[in-house]
Amino acid sequence: MKIAIYSRGIENNQLQDIDLLLSELASHNAEPVFFQDFFNQIYAAINIEGKYSTFNSSEELKNDEIDCMISLGGDGTLLDTVTLVKDSGIPVLGVNYGRLGFLANIGKEDLHPALDALVNRKYVLDKRTLIHLDANIPLFGETPYALNEFSLHKKDSSPMIKIHTYLNGEFLNTYWADGLIVATPTGSTGYSLSCNGPVVFPESASFVITPVAPHNLNIRPIVVPDDNIVSFEVEGRTDGFLCTLDSRREIVTKEIQLAVKKESFGINLVRMHENNFLQTLRNKLSWGLDKRN
Repeated sequence: MKIAIYSRGIENNQLQDIDLLLSELASHNAEPVFFQDFFNQIYAAINIEGKYSTFNSSEELKNDEIDCMISLGGDGTLLDTVTLVKDSGIPVLGVNYGRLGFLANIGKEDLHPALDALVNRKYVLDKRTLIHLDANIPLFGETPYALNEFSLHKKDSSPMIKIHTYLNGEFLNTYWADGLIVATPTGSTGYSLSCNGPVVFPESASFVITPVAPHNLNIRPIVVPDDNIVSFEVEGRTDGFLCTLDSRREIVTKEIQLAVKKESFGINLVRMHENNFLQTLRNKLSWGLDKRN
């Protein structure tokens, strides 16, 4: 079994955890395939024995016939892996070395049973939808998609913008706001939630359209089926605004034509049998926490 390992980087006090991970993989005869930059960081600090290789791109992952990718870090690190696995279908296991760990929900203390389940294929694959961006100019290179959300936003301290929004070409609303979010069900617990958007179950086949600091108080988030194409026209007093896919961003002009839709492929997140979405809500977001319960 080949298991790719990706991380943005780790602190010195986490080197022992990496050593433990590699020991666990070796005990299961699993071959690690390291992201090159991460390997360069840990090579001198950790005793790496046995067979291993490295990768720099998604194409190399396909050629190596990877069985799974382990993301070491927080949710932002896991979002990076989405741009690496692309449409390969490689399952992603998120090990939380960050803070909240909503997507990367395997704790370091659960590493042994998680790897045992991974090697013996005793896990569940959560199939998550992605959101795809179309534009009349090239944006975001070969990865014009996101796991959490697409957003339009004003730049810095510039005045609010007007976002004319359409569903399948039919006018939905004009948002006078700092920005607008179109979130997937996975992203409904992220940026959209912080702007008072609803929590949506991962399998709900929907998008959540959530305004950021809307000027008109009668505007609220709306849930729409994900077979809709959502398109936009933007007006503002400045020439440019921010267009984002997860944590990646581009600065574009108001003349650009933008539309989002469901991506043709999805991402597979590895989940242990004992975990589910409701448990994650309760444990990570303190869902329904009340001393009377």
